[in-house]
Amino acid sequence: MSNSSRRQGAPETAGDAADIEPDSPHVLVIDDERSIVDVIRIGLRLQGFTVDGARTGLVGLEMAQRLRPDVVVLDVMLPELDGLSVCRRLRAVSDVPIIMLTARDEVDDRILGLDSGADDYLIKPFSVGELAARVRALLRRRHPLGGDVLRMGDLTLDHSAREVLVAGRSVTLTAREYELLYMFMRHPRQVLTRDAILEGVWGFDYPGDDNIVDVYVRSLRTKLGDQPPRRIQTVRGVGYALKE
Repeated sequence: MSNSSRRQGAPETAGDAADIEPDSPHVLVIDDERSIVDVIRIGLRLQGFTVDGARTGLVGLEMAQRLRPDVVVLDVMLPELDGLSVCRRLRAVSDVPIIMLTARDEVDDRILGLDSGADDYLIKPFSVGELAARVRALLRRRHPLGGDVLRMGDLTLDHSAREVLVAGRSVTLTAREYELLYMFMRHPRQVLTRDAILEGVWGFDYPGDDNIVDVYVRSLRTKLGDQPPRRIQTVRGVGYALKE
């Protein structure tokens, strides 16, 4: 990501522009409630983040595409363009980690948001401390830990480049899908329970049932063109295993 693009900032007519620190992680908050944007901005700044804010879907989408933040915090209910539509449009052009915010604590709503391309979900009201922890978890998973290249059959994952190839064809994954595949490829042929996947990929106790793992496995299979007999095999009642 280019820091020079961040330093341009955002005009007040486009959102609530922040002073951009060159080396601090950059978070874009898109929420129509100014009080929520202000609370998040103050809380995350105190923990070392740079924060920009937007209060409509269209403005937030424009700022995300122009400023290229490290993480987007995105409300579901937005004027002009709803959060799910913003998420889908961002995901079509970027793998930036996205945390969805919603006032509805319904499993179907969380699944809809995650299917739209979000990497995490947070129910209102929430603590800024928890939000900061989830932002840090996404950033840890996004930045490479080493230059390892993992292969299984015609599937290749280059962790230093965060690139996934299937039979030489590049595959675009969300940040969470990538981390799920990375976990599978670091443990080939090993049966991974849903709890182990939640802990290894999400990095916290997910406040819902573990069917979120099934949602992401289904999405990952689709993007990998994983048809029967599958690479990612279901071990009924236990979890999943990556096999040739």
